[in-house]
Amino acid sequence: MNHSQNIGLLLQSIDEGYFKKAWHGPNLRGSIRGLTAKEAAWRPGKNRHNIWEIVVHCAYWKYIVRRRILGEKRGSFPIKGSNWFKRPDELSKEAWQQDVALLDDMHSMMRETIAQLKSSDLDEAAHGSKQTNRYIISGVAMHDVYHAGQVQLIKRLM
Repeated sequence: MNHSQNIGLLLQSIDEGYFKKAWHGPNLRGSIRGLTAKEAAWRPGKNRHNIWEIVVHCAYWKYIVRRRILGEKRGSFPIKGSNWFKRPDELSKEAWQQDVALLDDMHSMMRETIAQLKSSDLDEAAHGSKQTNRYIISGVAMHDVYHAGQVQLIKRLM
C-alpha cells in the first residue's frame, strides 16, 4: 500500500467515525445533531456521564492523538483538566454550541496533522505512547463510534 492509500484509509476511517456517512449507523457528529443544551446535559443516572461530557471527552482524545503524533507538551487543551470534564459549567445554548465547536475544531486539527504524516511515520511509536501512530489513529476512529453508540443509547433513555 502506498503513502496516499495508507493515509487516505486512516482519514476515511476517522471521518466515517466522526461525520461522514457510514454503513454502521450514526457517527459521533450525527448522533449529537439537533440536541439542545438541556438534552445534552441530561444524566441517565447518578454519577453517570451525560452526552455533553462525552462530547468534550471525545474532543480531548482527538487533542491527545494530535499531541502524541506531534510530540507536543501537555497543557494546551482549551479546558483545564483531562479525560472527563464535568459539564455543563453553564446550561445554555451558547455553552453547548461552544463545546460542540471545540469537538469540531479538535477533529479538524487532528485530521490536518494526520494528513501531513509520511507513510513511514505510521509505524513509529507515538510520542509518550508505546503504540504506533497508525494504532492511535485507528483507535480514535473506533473511540468516536463507541461513544456515538453511547449517545444513541442515552437519547433513547431520555
